[in-house]
Amino acid sequence: MIVSTFGPEGPTKCSGLVMARYDADSLHEQFGVLFRLVDSTKEMPQTLFGTTQQFLYCYCRMEEE
Repeated sequence: MIVSTFGPEGPTKCSGLVMARYDADSLHEQFGVLFRLVDSTKEMPQTLFGTTQQFLYCYCRMEEE
């Protein structure tokens, strides 16, 4: 699976809502031992308002039992 969320340097709020921010290890922990973290990357895209927001992408694979 591929999951994207705000990275550790991402915004603390978005549209007035408090945001959770993750690094690769803390996001991977949310899925438990059935998934193995294969790779992760961070990106800093520019918003329509001219600011940047850090995103984290994680690629996890389900482990065979």
